[in-house]
Amino acid sequence: MVSDVHLGTYGCHATELLRYLKSVKPKVLVLNGDIVDIWQFSKSYWPATHMRVVRHLAGLAAKGTHIHYLTGNHDELLRKFAGTRFGHLRIDNKLVLELPHGKTWLFHGDVFDVTMQHSRWLAKLGAKGYDLLILLNRTVNWGLHRLGRPRVALSKAVKDRVKSAVSLVSDFETTAATIAADQGYSYVACGHIHCPEIRSVSTAKGDVVYLNSGDWVENLTALEYTAKTGWQLYRYADDPRMALDEKQNPEEVDEEDSAADMPAATLLDEMLADFQLRRV
Repeated sequence: MVSDVHLGTYGCHATELLRYLKSVKPKVLVLNGDIVDIWQFSKSYWPATHMRVVRHLAGLAAKGTHIHYLTGNHDELLRKFAGTRFGHLRIDNKLVLELPHGKTWLFHGDVFDVTMQHSRWLAKLGAKGYDLLILLNRTVNWGLHRLGRPRVALSKAVKDRVKSAVSLVSDFETTAATIAADQGYSYVACGHIHCPEIRSVSTAKGDVVYLNSGDWVENLTALEYTAKTGWQLYRYADDPRMALDEKQNPEEVDEEDSAADMPAATLLDEMLADFQLRRV
């Protein structure tokens, strides 16, 4: 499961995500919201690597991978398509998976965000500020790399030092786990807050394992599940396979990327074109 990719923004690590997706062969892939950032979508910024991610996903669906696209707040325009299926690609707002380790409830998580519910303009303004901070962070890290200094994560440092932000994350996790327990789920998996996590939460109805897939802006993380190991948190930075091979061309197009004649790819191309028209 991956979430909060934010394709169409400066902060998106599309190249790294594409490299990760090519390293796995999932039977089921859950895209848990904010995959395309429609809030900030602009025809003036849509790099080729971002389109390659879209077309790679379409290729996976065409080859039999069951893809569940669960909508988030940044791609909320897709919520009107909930329940729509295109081959192996299905769009929904939430999902329940019956797994050997326990029933898992998956949804993006913005339903718990008070700002989203009552001050959408403030949330959108904050999203733009966040994107600018990520762009500044990249510039700073470029300079640090030239000086031989370690990278820094400005937005993470800000969040870690603001008590209200720490409290918000804790409240989010507790709320998600409590509602999941009330519904009889063993696991609840969200995105939205860009805080990768796996932890057990005690509730009045028993313990629930809270999962968060993080994001592909700062943390570059995902959730992986197998019947043998259960849920595991994947971190791109800890994966030795992802070390950049100087002989490998990260822009190389493979079979999945060349899925232009496939229905899912055509649909996604048309959706992106529609988003561009809306932003003109």
